[in-house]
Amino acid sequence: MSFDSLIRSRKSVKEFKNRMPDWRDIIEAIDAARFAPMAGNNYTLKFIVVDDLEIIKKLAEYSQQDFVAQTYYVVVVCSDHSRTVNAFGKQGEHYSTQQAGGAMQNFWLKLVEKGLSTCWVGHFVENLIKKELKIPEHVRIEALFPIGYEFKKSSEKKAKIELDNILYFNSYGDKKMRHPKKIEV
Repeated sequence: MSFDSLIRSRKSVKEFKNRMPDWRDIIEAIDAARFAPMAGNNYTLKFIVVDDLEIIKKLAEYSQQDFVAQTYYVVVVCSDHSRTVNAFGKQGEHYSTQQAGGAMQNFWLKLVEKGLSTCWVGHFVENLIKKELKIPEHVRIEALFPIGYEFKKSSEKKAKIELDNILYFNSYGDKKMRHPKKIEV
């Protein structure tokens, strides 16, 4: 699959087949996350692979997302901002959030390449999940990813925003491209 096809085939899936994925594919996806850029080379993410079906039911309840309970695996992604804050001050929290997004995108794209599906779940009661999974108080839960095989492949393509609606040149709102002059050396 070409990279463009991979990116365009990524979608949020909330209906899963009753078929268990190979856990090694999930580990490979987590490994892909390690290659996202990290501020000051401070890797802040941790991944918890949950395969206990009772805990997965609780994660579905704590996120108010019933479809989470349809899967055999949920990956909980966490960040410990302390290293980036130590290196960059308060701005380190912002950097840590940015790098978490990049790493989770790598993770998701690798899942798609492996034929797996997920949905980025960002709504949840954090303190209940922290208690259930014994996550330290200072660690932030970034997202939950229920992982499985899509129940029904959709043939309809979701409309994406047009590039022209999000692209500006040199200043916000400027739609006109000006070709740069050659740099004199």
